[in-house]
Amino acid sequence: MNKHLINKNHKKIEPQTGAAFTMKNGEFLTVIDPLGSQVSDMVLFNSMDIKEKISSGKTMDFEESILITTGNFLWSNRSHKMREILEDNNRRNDFLLAPCSPETFQIMYDNHEEHPSYLNNLFQNLKFYDILIDDLPTAFNIFMNVQFDKDGKISVLPPTTKPGDHIKFRAEMDLIVCLAACSAEGSNGGTFKPIHYFVSDK
Repeated sequence: MNKHLINKNHKKIEPQTGAAFTMKNGEFLTVIDPLGSQVSDMVLFNSMDIKEKISSGKTMDFEESILITTGNFLWSNRSHKMREILEDNNRRNDFLLAPCSPETFQIMYDNHEEHPSYLNNLFQNLKFYDILIDDLPTAFNIFMNVQFDKDGKISVLPPTTKPGDHIKFRAEMDLIVCLAACSAEGSNGGTFKPIHYFVSDK
């Protein structure tokens, strides 16, 4: 039995919502897809100086890949390691799409009604840390299945995660973390499900 299936000790992020928390250097974060086929988005800030944050460009430059998985590091805008990926049994994570916002649904989905978005979830959860909406970086898209053709045309397919699939990180500095269960139908195969996570010292 997959040890990362639903566990009472996991913290639960309800569908289309988020959570922010802090971690110490050397602590471990495990993010779990308990039901399968759900994307989670994550941003990181240096808790000692919030102007230092996760960088999509630095990470892809230094890791020499657009797919970031086991053995790769997540890097900051100041070229410092923020996290190492220790385990990843799905191996599909990237920075290729920005956090969805109200404008995302208007422009890409022609949906002009009120809709939960990752950008708003980030902002609402990070206000406690004095992080403003314009301070938010491109998120690390955990479990997202982004494909592109020979001409560079992007398409987003349903996540390939199975129930209990997980990714495990080790912090390389003291961090503020914000995680969300992705709010965009097109990223989740048309469904919305929770994301689980837990922080540990090993």
